[in-house]
Amino acid sequence: MPDFTLACPIPISDYPTVQLAHGGGGRLMHQLIGKMFAPLFTNPLLAQEHDGAVFNVAGGRLAMSTDSFVVRPLFFPGGNIGSLAVHGTVNDLAMCGARPRYLSASFVLEEGLPMTDLWRIVQSMAVAANEAGVQIITGDTKVVDRGKGDGIYINTSGVGIVEHDRVIGPMSVQPGDAVIINGDLGRHGIAIMAVREGLAFESAIESDSACVAGLVMDMLDADIDIHCLRDMTRGGLASSLVEIAQTSKQRIHIDERRIPVRQDVRGACEILGLDPLYVANEGRFVAFVPAAEAERCLAAMQAHPLGQGAALIGHVAEEKDGLVTMRSAIGASRIVDMLSGEQLPRIC
Repeated sequence: MPDFTLACPIPISDYPTVQLAHGGGGRLMHQLIGKMFAPLFTNPLLAQEHDGAVFNVAGGRLAMSTDSFVVRPLFFPGGNIGSLAVHGTVNDLAMCGARPRYLSASFVLEEGLPMTDLWRIVQSMAVAANEAGVQIITGDTKVVDRGKGDGIYINTSGVGIVEHDRVIGPMSVQPGDAVIINGDLGRHGIAIMAVREGLAFESAIESDSACVAGLVMDMLDADIDIHCLRDMTRGGLASSLVEIAQTSKQRIHIDERRIPVRQDVRGACEILGLDPLYVANEGRFVAFVPAAEAERCLAAMQAHPLGQGAALIGHVAEEKDGLVTMRSAIGASRIVDMLSGEQLPRIC
């Protein structure tokens, strides 16, 4: 067992004064993971720094991922915490280039949770799992005191099969790669904020929460040389790109004018003082492919219902400095950074 006092970068004496803020995320959460968890849990699989780990088992390749869901409110336009828990982990497996097969589901239930709410949530999980082609094969339930669990928390872990020999991840990103997203941004975060704050807009804004594994499988079946995939959940497009740039040590350049954002979502972001680039999505991902395959990739994505709004938004530059830069709508260039916290906590 390693000496914790030597391995941990934060002195033990400082811990009484170091506190994790509610809803903490963004740069602070990445620093916490990088400086506390990663040094102690370090191993080659964890070092992949991807949405899941890909590893060899008995001559084959598997992917594994896990995620916990603490969304508030539990029900929102376009889904609920149950369907979200399935979509989130299935999509993480898909970002590894794996075909999702099995899930576990663990529930932390708060005393007093209405059984009708739990039944709706469990039903939605069953429907989402069936649509994604996965089976929920094991799980657990715990009950906590009233007022200690916000109704329900769900953890799902998943296993998928990697049926190809590609290495899909940040370290495969190369200069010249095209940067493509599969649709418009921001609907999940804005849908939840509208319910949370009691806001009403002229047009209904529903979450984009969906299983994108089928779309990714279509891209692989089209023999597209995918270098990296990343779903744009907490922290949105901006945080996803910054993570990839920092891991790959490549510069990523995007064009704001090419990034699709629905007008009602853009208007809601302006009202709420939010930047669509940082608003979470649950059915959107970014793909890195060779420039020569960009048109084929777009065609394959646009042929699928969840990729009809796919757009080429940028490229990987020659500089190897781990930065994300963006040409703004007015033609200026700026660095896109990760927020120190989260714009919208408790949305996934």
